[in-house]
Amino acid sequence: MGNMIMFCILAVVILGSAVMCVTTTRIMRAATFMLFVLFGVAGLYFLLDYTYLGAAQISVYAGGVTMIYVFSIQLVSKQTLQGLTERLKGSRVIFGAILSLIGCATVILVLMKNQYLMAGMMTPDVEVPMKSIGMALVGAGKYQYVLAFEFISLFLLACIIGGLVVSRKEEEK
Repeated sequence: MGNMIMFCILAVVILGSAVMCVTTTRIMRAATFMLFVLFGVAGLYFLLDYTYLGAAQISVYAGGVTMIYVFSIQLVSKQTLQGLTERLKGSRVIFGAILSLIGCATVILVLMKNQYLMAGMMTPDVEVPMKSIGMALVGAGKYQYVLAFEFISLFLLACIIGGLVVSRKEEEK
């Protein structure tokens, strides 16, 4: 019962912060709400007793990526950000809503086609050992994710390079 209550609290925090992240007009508030989303996801990992994944979520995403975003926001000159407003056009909102509905329909169709929903309800609680999760994350075989970690490292490197480019002083003519 306690886990269900904690899950509901984390779900509300994640969903509320995600909605606020994409709807706010202030960029620092968006970065802060994104940080709350990432901490909420880490909380879900801790709730499932996957402490390694929770710690990785906090250190890599909540710590690293969010700080890179905040530093790049702070390094951009205030003259660049002054008067920068983006108006929502009706056509863009409709296009985004249609794409979102197509994405949701695709996910639901895949779940129904592969019978994930029924399989999840019918199987008893089976605990996956942490060793098999670790091997799946850093293994190089089929259904293992070392390549995903390499892409994440390239993404972080691109963020660092982007921060350096943004922070470079402009030459005066």
